[in-house]
Amino acid sequence: MKWLEDFIYAVNGSKRKRLQVIVLTFVALGLSIMMLPTELVLARMLPGKSANTYSIYVDTPTGSSIQQTRAVTDCVLELLKQEEAVVNVQVYLGQGSPLDYAGLVKGSTLKQGENAAEIVVNLTDKHERKEASFSMVKRLRPVILEKCQFPDQTSIKMIEQPAGPPTMASIVVEVYGENLPAIRQMSDKVANILRETEGLVDVDVMQDELYSKYELIADPEKISRSAVSLEQLNNILYLAFEGMAIAVKNSQHSPDQIPIFLGLSSETKKLENFTKEALEAKLSSLRLMNQRGMMVPVNELVTVREVQNAPTIFSKNLRKMANVLAETDMVSQLYPLLDARNKMIEVFESDYEVSKVAGMSTFMFDLNLVDKKSGEQFLLRWDGEMKVSLDTFRDLGGAFIAALVLIFLLLVIYYKSFAISGIILGGSFLSIIGVLIGHWIANWFTSETFFLTATSLIGFIALMGISSRNSLLLIDFTKALMEEKGMEKRRAIAVATATRATPIFLTAVAIILGSALLATDPIFGGLGVALISGTVAAVAVSLIFVPVLMYNTKAI
Repeated sequence: MKWLEDFIYAVNGSKRKRLQVIVLTFVALGLSIMMLPTELVLARMLPGKSANTYSIYVDTPTGSSIQQTRAVTDCVLELLKQEEAVVNVQVYLGQGSPLDYAGLVKGSTLKQGENAAEIVVNLTDKHERKEASFSMVKRLRPVILEKCQFPDQTSIKMIEQPAGPPTMASIVVEVYGENLPAIRQMSDKVANILRETEGLVDVDVMQDELYSKYELIADPEKISRSAVSLEQLNNILYLAFEGMAIAVKNSQHSPDQIPIFLGLSSETKKLENFTKEALEAKLSSLRLMNQRGMMVPVNELVTVREVQNAPTIFSKNLRKMANVLAETDMVSQLYPLLDARNKMIEVFESDYEVSKVAGMSTFMFDLNLVDKKSGEQFLLRWDGEMKVSLDTFRDLGGAFIAALVLIFLLLVIYYKSFAISGIILGGSFLSIIGVLIGHWIANWFTSETFFLTATSLIGFIALMGISSRNSLLLIDFTKALMEEKGMEKRRAIAVATATRATPIFLTAVAIILGSALLATDPIFGGLGVALISGTVAAVAVSLIFVPVLMYNTKAI
């Protein structure tokens, strides 16, 4: 490559040209890194994974009847039936579906009661449809919320199969405190801020709503005087409101006895309204025959008392807490988190003393709140996929720094020169320019956001070895030409660069072609793009920037 030899020889012959190469390289580095804070390149643990199924969690207000829950699921089902990609749908009323990966980590086993339901949606194979499952979820979510009329405090959550680590939600805020009512109020405030944050959807608080209910308390004295048994009273109440098995039937087609279930019709069990008087009127219509053959109204045997429900108490590490959950609408978790956290600090500063919690594991995102009037303390701790993402990027960054230090030490031992080791190390780091620019360009050619992911950083770390090898080839060959051929330094650098350019190009082409298949993968696409674009940058740095630094150092 005579042209490359002449080019490098000419550049090293002019101080102004060498300075231009160095300045342009560092400008490119600065501009590429600025793509992160300017959000031209977005970071996320892993992108969405298109699956053949997803679930819809339905939580009506605590205390709702199964009929009210069914009305909500029926509306959702009507909208799902209009989707061409939906093969079939299964509804689980009063419970969660059989456990899958998503349900295992997102609390499907906790879904019990008449106010809970889960809809499992099965789709055509992902290779046979154009729309990915996560895109369908994003499109359907606002349609369902707009067209279906839900009772207040109803929660509808679209649950996809996790693409990566098992977490309860994309963003989880753990609210710690000592007073349960105060924790509840603080959780509601946090949830309202998350609902107002752009990019966050499916916001929910994992706690039971407070509501009034009626207890039926049997009066032993009245039961004894009425000549009826407590068992009779219990049976008629179960028959009237729940239903019960009263006998069994044998069948040659079943190895077990089949229970015969008796209960009142749905219309008969309904109350005119949810008041104490309506319940007492319903009880007065139920009559028991006593031992004397007389009919005794049930309302004369029980006392109706209004009480508050006993909500579930959640705790973690022996501390009372509540979880506030939120999912991201196909955006990175980091940017909505920063917006929501800044908004919380702004909102809470008027009533609380707000301080940040120091610690590398949390990146100082956690907040301590102290009530200015009562002195009551709260801790807002961030968790979920967002925290896993931060921890992963932190650990990968630490691995990258450790790799740089080890490479530097080995090079110092080999060359006995800090300057040469610094040249090789600098060239290795500059491959980040190609990694970031490659993700920015890839985002133009994808329908969804192309994120800088954990696999992208793995590719960046892998590129360090490739970049270091290129620089080593140039430096060793240059020193050999100077020592064995007696060639002057400027010409030796130009000849070494031109001679080693062909194997460097061939190695780069092999890496690019081998990584092309990875670039189309939904999970490892970041790794493929990082290897492809980072290799291109590494070649440019090795053949232009490194020769300039070599000429400027006296160690060669």
